[in-house]
Amino acid sequence: MGASLRALRALVLLAGFYLLGVFLLAALGGIDYAVVTTLHGPIVAKLLLASVVLTVPIVRGMFMLRTPKGEPQPGVTVGEAQEPELWAVVRDIAQQVGTRAPDEIVLIDEVNAAVAEDAKLLGLRPGTRRLYLGLPLMTGLDEMQLRAVLAHEMGHYANFDTRLTPLIARGRAQLIRTIGYFHERADKKVAKERERQERKDEKRIAKGKKAKGVDTAGEGAMYRAMAKIYIAYGNFYMRATRSTSRRQELAADLASVRVAGRDSAASALRELNALDSAHDFYMGSYATLGVGAGLLPRPGEVFGGLRRLLDARSADLDELRRELSTEPTSPYDSHPALAERVARIEALPDDGRGGQAARPALELLADAGAALAALEQVVLTPEALALKRVDWEDLVHESMTVYVGQGAEDIREAFDAEGAGPGLGAVLDAFDADPAVRWRIADRFPKSEEAAAATGRTAREFARPVVRRALNQLVTVELTARGAARWQLSWSDSAFVRYPADDFEERLGQALDAAVADLPDTEPLRKLVLAP
Repeated sequence: MGASLRALRALVLLAGFYLLGVFLLAALGGIDYAVVTTLHGPIVAKLLLASVVLTVPIVRGMFMLRTPKGEPQPGVTVGEAQEPELWAVVRDIAQQVGTRAPDEIVLIDEVNAAVAEDAKLLGLRPGTRRLYLGLPLMTGLDEMQLRAVLAHEMGHYANFDTRLTPLIARGRAQLIRTIGYFHERADKKVAKERERQERKDEKRIAKGKKAKGVDTAGEGAMYRAMAKIYIAYGNFYMRATRSTSRRQELAADLASVRVAGRDSAASALRELNALDSAHDFYMGSYATLGVGAGLLPRPGEVFGGLRRLLDARSADLDELRRELSTEPTSPYDSHPALAERVARIEALPDDGRGGQAARPALELLADAGAALAALEQVVLTPEALALKRVDWEDLVHESMTVYVGQGAEDIREAFDAEGAGPGLGAVLDAFDADPAVRWRIADRFPKSEEAAAATGRTAREFARPVVRRALNQLVTVELTARGAARWQLSWSDSAFVRYPADDFEERLGQALDAAVADLPDTEPLRKLVLAP
């Protein structure tokens, strides 16, 4: 379908929203006429009032012409003087796909690249065009893969796909607002009726009568019925516009192949699948690990540390690159399934560009470290920027020490409640004085239904690992507080405790087993942990 036909369909779909409103207003007018001419008495006024009330959201939706604009995405705007090489690549790609280059490049904190334009007159008049380019995206791609991604985004403009966006967005926004207003009115009607019935019940109870209870079934039914009509058209609208969007995505993929080559275009999509998951994991498990302890990585490392994770977990990422989603595309999806897109690209004839060497995409920047640090200043909150900055090794050790110490407080309380504490030495003394205290301590921790029902030796077998874990956590707190052990950073696995000797962990396990045995022996644990 050509750009002209796509524009015509977008206009027809938008006009359909207004025609639906006109039809509903006409239907309400016809009902009002029939009511006035055939009925008499107070019922007429009530029905006319209901008609007027239903008319308001219809008219409101039809004449709310302004589509709300979203907030601009935060990022670092870089000019050609700051990043000449990046700008040269972007201009070259724009020329190859046949569209004008962006007016601005904004570096952002997402695994994403997007081109947006502040077009006027429903997209007919060009405006400022911006390229939003994610530094995490650049961190995971090489230059040719990045070229493929950028060619895809700018390919939408070469195909005039984006000219239709304001038309489609206008209709979508007005449908959503109209449906939302009907639901809002229905909810208010239900809440008002609920409040009325609750007050009535309170009066009945005050008189010694039984409350009737609240029943709001049927309240707001007319509003919800009108909403369903608009929802039905909205579903049709979305199916029609999304099907076009999916075809446009496939066409833009061909632009990425022309610019970067078949293999680079396909590998870029595979890399995006892996990189998106890796970035989410990195931000949750590494970059923000120390926030609860008042810590952040060194400047530039909040986003820059992602490269370390990618290098350390290449095997895991290879699996994500291979395993693309093959779920059938929903009629409401704006993109075809990723597996379908990759398969279409890889089925193209070999263009001889498969073995081309490419440098990391971040090398396009004049100073990647400075760019990463500058991005932090823009996207992080003032509270985050005020946190203490430390090296990765110190961040992991100090954070885990704080968190494990906080978790040990509940354990200490459980021990204290049975007279075993507060220190590790006092706990072991209590074990020696009364071995049964261990099982009473276990009763203070959450249990499964099976453990709660157990008695005798079976109950002790459920309790033993609970006490052992609690004791092990107290040992960890004790050792790290004295500097005898240290939490160790691992980019390929979870953080772990590094003990003072290679065989320490094995001996610790044996000592813990002895302390929770039926006949407890706390001496090995005392010598290993508490001895000077």
